[in-house]
Amino acid sequence: MDEDKLNMAIRKFLKQVGVTSQKKIEETIAARGDGQSGPLKMKMVLTAQGTDLNHVIEGEIDIS
Repeated sequence: MDEDKLNMAIRKFLKQVGVTSQKKIEETIAARGDGQSGPLKMKMVLTAQGTDLNHVIEGEIDIS
């Protein structure tokens, strides 16, 4: 497999994930309203069909 092509394909996918995820998070925060602050618990799950990949990232976004 061509390493450069693979690297570019992964970066393209991750860019799409990052941009769309940020937009969804911003929409979710806006929908909560101004009266709600504090941490927003987040969870991202990465899977790949046909593999045993199941990578979970958890964290918080402080909304103050």
